[in-house]
Amino acid sequence: QVQLVESGGGLVQPGGSLRLSCAASGSIFRIYDMGWYRQVPGKQRELVAAITDGGSTNYADSVKGRFTISRENAKNTVYLQMNNLKPEDTAVYYCHANIRQAALIPAMPYWGQGTQVTVSS
Repeated sequence: QVQLVESGGGLVQPGGSLRLSCAASGSIFRIYDMGWYRQVPGKQRELVAAITDGGSTNYADSVKGRFTISRENAKNTVYLQMNNLKPEDTAVYYCHANIRQAALIPAMPYWGQGTQVTVSS
């Protein structure tokens, strides 16, 4: 069983910063790409940032230059450093990872429970 647990969300003023963390636990053979998605009520979930097991990253245009994704493989953890936050960043942020649990089990997508980020004055 694999779990992704996010932390670090909360209320912050415009221009402020937050760092989200997502730790994978359970039976893990290998973690491939990891990423952060966000969702606003009434809209589809969108990719915010992603990072491969090799360290390559990509970002949504709306967060480029403000957000930084990173990972610490030894801890099975991915981070999202969010700077210069804007009200438009308000959403539930979900951690995502493609994980292989065993040699004979294909990699499967896993999702965290979501953490609320609210940017408001």
